Amino acid sequence: MVRPDGASSIAPVTAYIKNVTFDCHDALRVAQFWAAALGSNVDEDSTPAKAYVEAAGWGGPNMWFNQVPESKTAKNRVHFDLRALGTVADEVRRLSDLGATVVRSADPVGMQDPEGNEFCVE
Repeated sequence: MVRPDGASSIAPVTAYIKNVTFDCHDALRVAQFWAAALGSNVDEDSTPAKAYVEAAGWGGPNMWFNQVPESKTAKNRVHFDLRALGTVADEVRRLSDLGATVVRSADPVGMQDPEGNEFCVE
């Protein structure tokens, strides 16, 4: 972090991202998609009302899925950008097989999960 006077300082850790939370109609269905997409597992106590996915490997936040009555009505203000480990085309095909849909084929490729949450593949 750079202070206004141009000097460098390191701020103490005050918080960290524990979970990324999704509101959805079927928490288990959306959790199963994201667990498969990211190489993780859905917690065994998950239900269509609430589901949990731990981050695979090091670093990423966990994901919490919460059933809500209302439908998604607008574009997400925050979304994931996924980096394909192989070709983008192969990753888009894999994610489509899991239930995602392509909404924009430009680079990066815009996709939606089974309940319409946007994400990109690059």
